[in-house]
Amino acid sequence: MLHRLLFTALAVASLTLVGCAHSPQQLSPEPKLTSQLAPVGHGQPVAVKVVDGRTSPVLGTRGGLYPETSSISVAANNVLPKLQAQAETALRLLGFTPSANAYNAPQLTLTLSQLKYQSPKDDLYVTEADMTASLRIDVQNSGRRYSGNYGASLSQRFGMAPNQDTNTKLVSDVLSDALTRAFKDPAVAQLLAQ
Repeated sequence: MLHRLLFTALAVASLTLVGCAHSPQQLSPEPKLTSQLAPVGHGQPVAVKVVDGRTSPVLGTRGGLYPETSSISVAANNVLPKLQAQAETALRLLGFTPSANAYNAPQLTLTLSQLKYQSPKDDLYVTEADMTASLRIDVQNSGRRYSGNYGASLSQRFGMAPNQDTNTKLVSDVLSDALTRAFKDPAVAQLLAQ
């Protein structure tokens, strides 16, 4: 009887420890502009490109007992095309015409500078996470230049470890906030319109 009780306790403990290990998550966020933009352009072409300025696709880990197995990453090809589409949408809302090969047109470069996800590494269970996103816009028009940095952060508490869908939504939200801040900067549209 004692042997069977010991075996059951060992099995429960093993399952508990396995439950504390998280597998890696590969996210595919969907950043979206979250507010209207006032048009200032008159259909002028703007060459726009989006680049990845991060040093690594890994945002961080989900923490827990084995944080080294719980990395969260966003590959460039899972986010740059979506940022490109949103940058082009923002330019249209601002009254410009995005164009890949417009000759002698103003240029706008949107750089994904940073994307981070941090959870407490020393906690057995994941109960919170902090996400940050940083974007940079560089505008060049007729020898004039403007650069701006735009960040957003989000802190979230959880009752249980977040799954991939939850983390995708959270990273999408923080990216959307930074993207909207970037294109609401009046200096960007003003320089493009000159």
